[in-house]
Amino acid sequence: MFFYPGRDKYAFAVQKQLEPNIYKHSLALEACMAGLYDYFAANNLLGANEPSKEEWLLAGLVHDIDYAGEYKPFHPTKTLEALQQYGLSLPENVHHIVKAHAPAITGQKQETKADWAIFCADSLTGLIVAVALILPSKKLADVKLSSVMKRLLHQPRFAAGTRREEIKMCTNPEGLNLPVEKFVEVCLNSMKAIAPELGM
Repeated sequence: MFFYPGRDKYAFAVQKQLEPNIYKHSLALEACMAGLYDYFAANNLLGANEPSKEEWLLAGLVHDIDYAGEYKPFHPTKTLEALQQYGLSLPENVHHIVKAHAPAITGQKQETKADWAIFCADSLTGLIVAVALILPSKKLADVKLSSVMKRLLHQPRFAAGTRREEIKMCTNPEGLNLPVEKFVEVCLNSMKAIAPELGM
């Protein structure tokens, strides 16, 4: 579980607004954003123009809040309207990151590591959950990095909706500049750390 100013209000709004599986996906992406930020910070890889850790996390948490009800056909262009229902707004930095997770729709190009992180990790969370669900235990703790990598790179029919090419763009030298295996490892470990919240 994460704690930063206003998180409880945003988490309440996301939970009320979304179906349970999409809410859990939002928690998973928040966790991935936290893990990636910490990795880059620990290795001195964050630029001076990079949003704060809290902004990374909040973007992950709220990125799909308009993926429900009347807003769903327009996702992700109705983020601010969906939040307004709960008396909430977003800092411009955070809204920028949210828009960057779907550049084909919003026109927002990735400019920071936060933008690239949300874009590349968004679809990975679903693949990791799918790998867990085929295990007898259905527990994230039992998911091996090698299993996720095998299904990401060599089994395109597994979790066929996974946007594999977007995940693999983590290697972009102008973006995250991370090997795919390291990127997956950071996200997998981040999701394992909040397994109870994900019910896995």
